[in-house]
Amino acid sequence: MPINRRWSEDSIPPGQRPSWPVLLAEQHGIVSRRQLHAYGHTMSDIRANLSGGRWQRVLPRVYSTFTGGLSRSAKIRAALLYGSGYAILSHRTAAEEWRILPVVEGPVEITVPYTFSAISQAPLVIVHRSRALPHIAAGTNPPRTRVTDTILDLATAQRTPRQATNTIVDLLGRTRISVAAMEACVLIRPPFRFRPAIRYGLALVGGGLMSALEVAYKEDVEDGHGLPCGNRQTPVEVDGKRLWEDVTYDAQGAAVTVRLDGRATHATPGVAFRDRRRDNAAELAGRARLVYGWQDVRNSPCQVADEVRTILIREGWEPAGARETTCRRCRE
Repeated sequence: MPINRRWSEDSIPPGQRPSWPVLLAEQHGIVSRRQLHAYGHTMSDIRANLSGGRWQRVLPRVYSTFTGGLSRSAKIRAALLYGSGYAILSHRTAAEEWRILPVVEGPVEITVPYTFSAISQAPLVIVHRSRALPHIAAGTNPPRTRVTDTILDLATAQRTPRQATNTIVDLLGRTRISVAAMEACVLIRPPFRFRPAIRYGLALVGGGLMSALEVAYKEDVEDGHGLPCGNRQTPVEVDGKRLWEDVTYDAQGAAVTVRLDGRATHATPGVAFRDRRRDNAAELAGRARLVYGWQDVRNSPCQVADEVRTILIREGWEPAGARETTCRRCRE
């Protein structure tokens, strides 16, 4: 079924079309050549407006009825009109529209049916193709891929399997999408790239990991240095509110908390106050706590592991057998 063909075809009877001002308002001043013809504009009219500087060509067969820069909304409408009435927003642009990722300057990403001839037009639009287009579209305006398919598209677009895993973990951590919903999406629409890495990411989220930093800590610090696997997302009560600690080791006999601080929001006053209260609550409860960020875990995992091991042993953890490590840096 058509996804975005409301006013895109000249086959719509004139009496059912919106007025010209309404069309321009709905499309942020962007129109396609087919729409112009449907409203009575000839190619001579189009050339005259372009040469007179009243309109400008944005993309092949797509024009703005004003001069100057394009707003984000105008760029999105231009990309969708260029991709035909079947195009939908996808990948980074869809994630921005879902508010999963912050809006950044860059090309609009759209997906069109697999057999369509539209190609990417730098620097404004990136065109992807899909055979499953009718099944991945959400009923939104402007049209875009469903949240689950958006996350899956972003994961498969990464350069490495590890980046694909981190994308799954990070984006699920920012949304209310369940692991079961993502697993259903992967089952119905199996990705051709990074399928094992994506399933691994879902397994990590199912085990309580909520960010790429937590994945790095588990793999590079715990697994790589023979440390016990801590509990993830442990609930704590602070000032009558339930908060969550990233990693705790009570099940291993040590009252130790590791906090992984990789989010910029920790710098905001409200969150900073909450973290101070959480620190105080841990201190009052007699818990040892360590805090690490991206630079610590990525650049110095061996040092982080040594510190965590020291505190775990001090607080009561008893290692079983000889210390084992698979860390490449330790072996060098």
